[in-house]
Amino acid sequence: MPRMTVNDRPVEYLLDGDTPLLWALREASNLTGTKNGCGKGDCGACMVLVDGAALRSCLITIDEAEGRFITTIEGLSRDRSHPVQQALVAEQAIQCGFCTPGIAMAAASLLSRNAGPSEAEIREAIPNLCPCGVQPRLVRAIQRAAAVTRREERISAAPAPGITAEDAAEAVPAMTPPEE
Repeated sequence: MPRMTVNDRPVEYLLDGDTPLLWALREASNLTGTKNGCGKGDCGACMVLVDGAALRSCLITIDEAEGRFITTIEGLSRDRSHPVQQALVAEQAIQCGFCTPGIAMAAASLLSRNAGPSEAEIREAIPNLCPCGVQPRLVRAIQRAAAVTRREERISAAPAPGITAEDAAEAVPAMTPPEE
């Protein structure tokens, strides 16, 4: 059974090794921030970090993810304090929100490699499709997140998530720890 580290926690999936990472994350781990968009790797809604690189989780099997470090939007920052998350909110670069997690993951990967990307580098590194049309604001948001990463700017905090882990466990019984 494939083993990997997901959001800093060791995981072993009791699933067929050909299962796309996307479905293991969403269905077996209840990490639903990773979205199923096109299922063909075109839209980027399922983007996660695999050993720090932004990859489309619909195109990676759990066998291919064996032994790797996976970060989903839930693992990027539990309190939305990551500079990319802060900047996306501050620049109003979120519309319906469906593509936002994938965009945030691609942007976080870019900024981990390059804290001062040009507009062209941003456009190249963010292949995600957004039918709502946030692309102009998206570039500004990533430039702003880069400034925060370089400690040239600060952004006041976005609102805290609206649900606690305890509330989520009540709403989703699969998240409740097993009885001892």
